[in-house]
Amino acid sequence: MTVEASRTTDSGIEVERIYKARDNPTDLEARLGDPGQPPFTRGPYPNMYRERLWTMRQYAGYGSASDTNARFRYLLGQGQTALSVAFDLPTQLGFDSTTTEALPEVGRVGVAIDTADDMTELFRDLPLDQLSVNFTINATAPIILAFYIIAAERQGVDPAQLSGTLQNDILKEFVARKTYIYPPEPSMRLVGDIVEYCTTELPRFNPISITGYHAREAGCNAIQELALTMSSAIAYSTLLTERGLRFDDFAPRLSFHFATTLELFEEVAKLRASRRIWANIARDRFGASNPDSMRLRFFSGCSGSTLTAQQPLNNVVRSTVQCLGAVLGGAQSIHVMGYDEAMAIPSTDAVTLALRTQQIVAHETGVADTVDPFAGSFFVEALTDEVEQRALELVKVIDDSGGAVAAIEAGIPQRWIAENAFRIETAMADGSKVKVGVNAYVSEGDEDELELFEVDEGGRDSQVARLRQHLERRGDSASAALVALAAGSRSDENIMPLLLDAARAGATLGEMSDIFQRAWGTYKEPALW
Repeated sequence: MTVEASRTTDSGIEVERIYKARDNPTDLEARLGDPGQPPFTRGPYPNMYRERLWTMRQYAGYGSASDTNARFRYLLGQGQTALSVAFDLPTQLGFDSTTTEALPEVGRVGVAIDTADDMTELFRDLPLDQLSVNFTINATAPIILAFYIIAAERQGVDPAQLSGTLQNDILKEFVARKTYIYPPEPSMRLVGDIVEYCTTELPRFNPISITGYHAREAGCNAIQELALTMSSAIAYSTLLTERGLRFDDFAPRLSFHFATTLELFEEVAKLRASRRIWANIARDRFGASNPDSMRLRFFSGCSGSTLTAQQPLNNVVRSTVQCLGAVLGGAQSIHVMGYDEAMAIPSTDAVTLALRTQQIVAHETGVADTVDPFAGSFFVEALTDEVEQRALELVKVIDDSGGAVAAIEAGIPQRWIAENAFRIETAMADGSKVKVGVNAYVSEGDEDELELFEVDEGGRDSQVARLRQHLERRGDSASAALVALAAGSRSDENIMPLLLDAARAGATLGEMSDIFQRAWGTYKEPALW
């Protein structure tokens, strides 16, 4: 008899040929509980998608604020239900568009935002009291939030009515994506200032999205992604409680962001396990008494790193599977990648099809009709338990190293990512991991001809001209506001009111970021190996 080779998930969990009742706890139903009740394994809300579908939030942004405003209008017209803003690299790294070294990147991989005027233009004629907006921004997150609040005020919208999410997760930048500016300690101070401010002033707004997505995109596996996300959540919650905030006051507005890749069953297990782990951490470590504080809500960004430039139409299938995994795992918000996103900003056709993918899954497949449809699957329940156990073991490793910040400074998660990314690339190179159209099922002349989206260079030029005109016409109050901001950066006061004053006076993102850099310096990652 031929003995089959063992099978494992992407995270190295061995998969049995068949699973039976003996592979699950005998008290499984009691252990899982009901959806909407701790430990929330089966979902954060009792009725889930029967009551309200997930938010369809395509990530978008390029060129000037006017360019992206047009893309937002198009997406909303096609049935998108919320907005997600992509910022260009200069905005993420604290450079104004007029800065010489920033010019080649202005508006290229996201929208350029230099002032509150730009933010106002970004949402021109879009009712901010009726929209949920996600901002993927970290190092300069407090400045972007100040601009957004001012844009709302100019529409006559009370900021207390704003809903949406600010990513504001600087730890994942140190771990994976690297668009940090300031050292860890002052960077964490800014995170705390934002959450503290929003807890009282923006009660409907999520002030942080604790993110494993980028570590996953950089190369770690699902278990490492989950552990890193939970360790970051512990670090932020500890920071905030040490500042005197009650956990039950801020925790209900915490949100999370996970990748959903092609390992369908492991992804569903990861997402189910994430809710159970967080519920227990909130209760046992932080003394949560409010069930809302234990309820993990998450956004799923389907995985761009799984997409290929070869045979790009295959990416439609990949993105559909990832969307399905996010739905079966109980996501509150989903972004689906465009099929040409491995090569460029998605074209209008690609982004429309990505949105249609979500709409078809929502309305034509029946997967939204019942809550947690995989519950009770011998395989999925065993996998959920195994993912939970292994993730908690890695959380303990980080705890034992002194917590998330100390682990980052020691290079622990960076090594996890590098080693797993190397393993993946090696498996792709030797063919043991099949990638259709890349190392298997490749045919000569079968490449798809696509018309790729190209950013209009005129958008960069108009943005630069707009900023120069702004600087010429603004009054003297900006200088005084920046002096006050500099003083505040050297004190312990919450920085958000000072940022709002500076933004209202016409100060630019680059000017405010420079104030912080002069006060705190910039971070240079040490050699870790």
